[in-house]
Formats: sequence, C-alpha cells, structure tokens
Amino acid sequence: MILISDPRVAAVPVHDTGEAMVDLRTVDELRVDDRLADPAGAYAHMREGAVSRLLAAQRSLPAGLRLLVVEAYRPLSLQRSYFNDYQSELRALYPGWDEERVYVEASKYVSPPSVAPHSTGGTVDLTLVGPDGRELDMGTAVNDSPVASGNACFTAAAHISALARRNRYVLGTALRLAGFANYPTEWWHWSYGDRYWALGTGASQTRYGPIDLS
Repeated sequence: MILISDPRVAAVPVHDTGEAMVDLRTVDELRVDDRLADPAGAYAHMREGAVSRLLAAQRSLPAGLRLLVVEAYRPLSLQRSYFNDYQSELRALYPGWDEERVYVEASKYVSPPSVAPHSTGGTVDLTLVGPDGRELDMGTAVNDSPVASGNACFTAAAHISALARRNRYVLGTALRLAGFANYPTEWWHWSYGDRYWALGTGASQTRYGPIDLS
C-alpha cells in the first residue's frame, strides 16, 4: 500500500489542463449530499473531465443504484486545518509516537496539504444509494477514521460483512472502469488527475494542480 505521504507522490510533476470547475448540484444525473456543505458551495465542485468520468461511472452501475457525492473540492486552507487537527488528535491518543509516525498515520485519513487531492478539483468522496435513496451498507460510514473504525475503512478490509464487501466492489468497479484511482485507506475516496492518481496509473504528470475556486 502506498500512502499519500510517500515521497514518490510528492515527486510527481504537476501540470494543469486548465479545465473549468463544474457545480455538481447542476448535474441532474448525480446526487449531492449536503452533510459537508459550506456557504460558498465549494464542496460540490469538480473539474469538467472528472465530472464526465463520474457520469460514466454512474451509467455503468447496476439498475437502481446511484452515486451519492459527499465532498469533492476542498480549499487548501481547509485541508491544512483538517490535517493539523487530526495530527493533534493522534498526538493526544498516542503520546509515545514520534512526529514522523504522527505524520504518516495522519496521512492514512487526511492528506498532507502539500499533495492534497481534493484541492485539485479532481477528487471526490462518495458512496452508493439504492432505489429508495438510502445509503447502502459499505462497512463503515463515509469519513470514518482508521482509529475509530479499527481500519475497517480500508478499502480491502476483511473484517466487514459480505454485503459491505459486495457493495464496495460494485462502487469500485464502476469508478475504476471510468478511470478513477482509489486511496486504499478510504473506500469512499476516488481521484482523477491528481498526483496519487498519476503515480498509480503511471502518468508522467498530473492533469490537475491545486486550484483556488474563488
């Protein structure tokens, strides 16, 4: 498993296609949850090319299932806050850890700001809903941490139900076929065009760099 804190991720050259951002709330085929909504609606924005691939994934799902977007774009300032806060949480829980371990363990749940995928506009946290609009059993809630879930949030976690494994497989198959890459410590996190995606797919550079939505 390659963590996003791995130096190989930061070493990927950054290129940006200049693609515009799209408000996912204006895309009829997609459902967008508001649990992480911000006043500016930043959370619901994503690059045009990534949106096209998200729609391809939606169309390949079994009948009755739909993607539910929880968070896409995240401003870099918010990413810094999330990462620093989670490091502080880990320091309090595990006072024996040195700073290097705190940094690495934090990266299993929140990306270091220097390589933040969400801040490129190419990354999305999402899940599946059924015909009744209810979220399917995925083994953990979206954004459960490794500490809180006992690592059940890891995409390939074995200690979840057979139904949850099946649902993760359905979600992952659709998104991988559409060109997205998963961060393996978070079953809900999928990216296209960022550094982690580039390293995993063998791309020579990114398609998207950090973007200021404002």
